[in-house]
Amino acid sequence: MKSIVQHLREEKNLTQTELAEKSGLSLRTIQRIEAGNVPKGFTLKALALFFETEPKKLIPHKVITSVERAKLINISSLVGLIIPFGGVILPLILTYKTTDQQNKELGKNMVSLQILIASALAISQITSPFIQKGLSLQFPLFIIPLVIIICLKLLVVLINGISLNTKKDLHKKLKINYL
Repeated sequence: MKSIVQHLREEKNLTQTELAEKSGLSLRTIQRIEAGNVPKGFTLKALALFFETEPKKLIPHKVITSVERAKLINISSLVGLIIPFGGVILPLILTYKTTDQQNKELGKNMVSLQILIASALAISQITSPFIQKGLSLQFPLFIIPLVIIICLKLLVVLINGISLNTKKDLHKKLKINYL
């Protein structure tokens, strides 16, 4: 995405070096501004004078980021209720097809949490028959962790969905990112 200064410079068909010379600034300063640094003080005034505009028009407005893709990634993790590890695979595909960096980071955090939940489900399903046999239970023990983990998955998706709608961020993030 072009900076405001870069856009104005290109409208005047100037190189960065030419803009630096004509505005009285260094080439490195122009490069930093076009790379995303916000001009301030003398630099801002010099550029505004050169481009014959108000200084505030050279300062980029905060871009409102959309978390729509992150919401889709979040809801796609419910596929794991139907397909084993679907709650990891589909969100992972959607995350890596995302170009927006914020949505990609949110997606990675959600997929990491889904990996943890899917692993807990797999381990509980593998160990429950042995525990059932060891305790000589007649009740199918695998149902208890299955129901608990399904409820946990639904709760995580619901809480993250609400948090994405209100704060445009996840409610809780894992300290360890598996991706």
